[in-house]
Amino acid sequence: MKALITGGNGFIGANFIIQNQHKFEQIVNLDNLSYAANLDLQSFLLKDCSYTFIKGSITDEDLVASIFEKFQFDCVINFAAESHVDRSIVSADLFVETNIVGVFILAKCALGFYEKSKNPKFRFLQVSTDEVYGALDGYEPASTELSALLPNNPYSATKASAEMLLRSFNRTFDLPTLTVNCSNNYGPLQNSEKFIPTLIKSALNDKPLPIYGSGLQIRDWLFVNDNCSAIMCVLENGAPGEKYNVGGTDQVTNIEITNRLCALLDEYKPKNIGTYADQILFVADRLGHDFRYDVDFAKIKFKLGWFPATSLDDGLRATISWYINAHQNQYSR
Repeated sequence: MKALITGGNGFIGANFIIQNQHKFEQIVNLDNLSYAANLDLQSFLLKDCSYTFIKGSITDEDLVASIFEKFQFDCVINFAAESHVDRSIVSADLFVETNIVGVFILAKCALGFYEKSKNPKFRFLQVSTDEVYGALDGYEPASTELSALLPNNPYSATKASAEMLLRSFNRTFDLPTLTVNCSNNYGPLQNSEKFIPTLIKSALNDKPLPIYGSGLQIRDWLFVNDNCSAIMCVLENGAPGEKYNVGGTDQVTNIEITNRLCALLDEYKPKNIGTYADQILFVADRLGHDFRYDVDFAKIKFKLGWFPATSLDDGLRATISWYINAHQNQYSR
């Protein structure tokens, strides 16, 4: 299988390439190497991996079109996105440009390629988020693939818009699209601005651990390796035009996961005085902070046979170990 992977230097994209590189005959990675990019991705690749890196953005239509002219792809997997909610609240412009216009350009070029190649196995897979479904209250059932899209912040609104665009390309032009809506990912290679890396880095640097509002917001946590296996499962076995929720089995509050992290850090790198939990600091809640996300992943479980393999504690241990071992120099600054 020959793949165009966009955003392959990002958190999930890089983990996906590393984990599944042996399954592809050729990988072409288009990434603009933004602030969140993993610049050392190639050091994780096998020697026999046929890998081509192209620096650029999915918003550059001429570049995207030229890539489809040069290579023969069996699939497109789009990880490229602006993804930090706080940044979207401060300025949504780049989110609209990348997450909506960029997806439109990518789909437009993919459609032209698909119509010429007539490859019956061609797939366009969009990586989306559980945030498109909006907030749930404490007792509301988990969101299914049939739930309404009710985004509450600029980031999730742009991801929902991209989903609707791709749905239209499938229904109108028969582009064989697939969409995965994944819950909160965590694990190695995640940018330090995200919640769990922020907590780990702050804890090890003896800085406050910031918790928005009450800390009682609930998230469904999914280890990135499990998400990558789900994406590959959908790519290989999913039905064109369908979407699949990808979730974990651990719905916990932000303060609970913070306390779990602190307890594990007490094991890995005990402090001379006190515990890491002493550094917890409650701060003003952010704008548009949804209370709870949770997805029902019964569809991918029963139709495709996928199930998350990593418990929250095991995933947190692996994540802490990776950040300590791989970025020891960062935490000593």
